[in-house]
Amino acid sequence: MSQLSNDIQQNLDLFIEQSKKENLVWGLKNEDGWLACDSSEFEECEVMPFWSNRADAEYHNVEEWADFEVTEIPLDIFVEDWLITLSEDGVLIGTNWNAELEGKEVEPEALAKLYL
Repeated sequence: MSQLSNDIQQNLDLFIEQSKKENLVWGLKNEDGWLACDSSEFEECEVMPFWSNRADAEYHNVEEWADFEVTEIPLDIFVEDWLITLSEDGVLIGTNWNAELEGKEVEPEALAKLYL
């Protein structure tokens, strides 16, 4: 059962807390690469969703995203490599999207600062 709520700030806080504790984040990946979607908040911007636990990522691994695999990323690589690269590419991070695909979309630099 998901621990995510309709409170997207609370879900962001959980993302930071839980990923620090587990030293992992979870995303969806297929043979073409990692899942990225159009931002619902910003025009002409992509967002890559990540979750702080496997079960919440698996919840989204259905329908049009069924061909993806739930894949873990070690937190140190995510923060020290991914966030830098995604920032350079202008891609936002979607954190702990809930069942309605709602979640905070944050700039990679802003997310990195939350880990300090």
